[in-house]
Amino acid sequence: MARGKKKDKELTIEERLQQALVPVEEQPYSVPKNWCWVKLLETFINCTDSKKKVQKNTYLDDGLLAVVDQGQELVGGYTNDENMAYFGDLPVIIFGDHTRCIKYVDFRFAQGADGIKVLKPKTFYRPKAFYYALQELDIPNMGYRRHFPLFTQYSLPLPPLAEQQRIVDRIESLFAKLDEAKEKAQAVVDSFEARKTAILHKAFTGELTAKWRQENGIPSNCWKEVCFDEIAAVKSNLVDPKDYQDFPHIAPDNIEKKTGVLLEYRTIREDKVKSGKHRFYTGQILYSKIRPYLSKVVIADFDGLCSADMYPVEAKENTRYLWYYMLSDEFLQQASSVGSRSVLPKINQKELSALRVKITSPDEQKQIVDILDSLFIKEQQAKETAEAVLNQIETMKKSILARAFRGELGTNDPEEESAVGLLKQV
Repeated sequence: MARGKKKDKELTIEERLQQALVPVEEQPYSVPKNWCWVKLLETFINCTDSKKKVQKNTYLDDGLLAVVDQGQELVGGYTNDENMAYFGDLPVIIFGDHTRCIKYVDFRFAQGADGIKVLKPKTFYRPKAFYYALQELDIPNMGYRRHFPLFTQYSLPLPPLAEQQRIVDRIESLFAKLDEAKEKAQAVVDSFEARKTAILHKAFTGELTAKWRQENGIPSNCWKEVCFDEIAAVKSNLVDPKDYQDFPHIAPDNIEKKTGVLLEYRTIREDKVKSGKHRFYTGQILYSKIRPYLSKVVIADFDGLCSADMYPVEAKENTRYLWYYMLSDEFLQQASSVGSRSVLPKINQKELSALRVKITSPDEQKQIVDILDSLFIKEQQAKETAEAVLNQIETMKKSILARAFRGELGTNDPEEESAVGLLKQV
């Protein structure tokens, strides 16, 4: 009878070593000479307990035990069931089988419902170094399919233990600086709307043009409130879309909230529009009359058709001044407080016409528009710059991880004993 393959217990140290190491011709890239490549499945012990998983519908907002699952957040929820606690050695690495999320866990926890693997790095890999090395793997997104079976295809570079700690220290030092920059950039993005609201408030209380009035000898009591229909006409002009197949079609979903920015849109033909739509013209303001979308306002710079849930509005004086006012919180609060109470509450034409608008002289209106145009260009540029920084930070982190596990962060000591010795000890 032919003998089968040797069991692991029957293999010599050299045979087991060769089983774990990656042949030179199969190594993904070159690493320092005292490093080695190890097959991924040889670098950890799978400690997942399939009998102890907390179902998501039982998560608590607070509790004795954190639940770690495959979601984006480190902690998905909490449980008070101590019997569900993970009792193995810590720290461990959690791998989201469906999401590919990787988490470093050094605190008591319970496993979240289906979809995680609890990985305990073997003693030749420091847990933090293993955590960062695992993030460097380019595991393809296969949707909601399980990704753990792909681990057979991957390997990890193994530096000496002391070098692993230096790599971790260097990564975390660099990441700390990037996280500080990320926090500042995120603050700029998060505060964009608040800054814009504050600027509009100053514009329509006269504060923004106080210096201009003083320089031009204009009194501050020239402001007044008028009804919407005194300065604008609501154009209700429903037409049959079959006669306008190649016209642009604008719906509330095509307008960004509170910014007055028009998003991507299609033609009547492409949207397969059948019901009646409002005809609008270049220079008119398109205003969503549905309560959840009252902050969606845009100036059209082309002719087209808009949803019947929108009003084309034609300003009698300064169009951009009225548009900016319709973007302000003051106008939004007025519009939100009226409107028919139906399944989908709307503000009707009569109610819109009766809303109050603060106006000043035509010259001051023009000055306000010029100032707002200039300020919002700068605000938008600041926001876009901050968003670019956020994207760049994530790219830089990936670059740091890639360089770290190629021995390119200037931390490697070529005189240290080869990492192969670590494998022999294990």
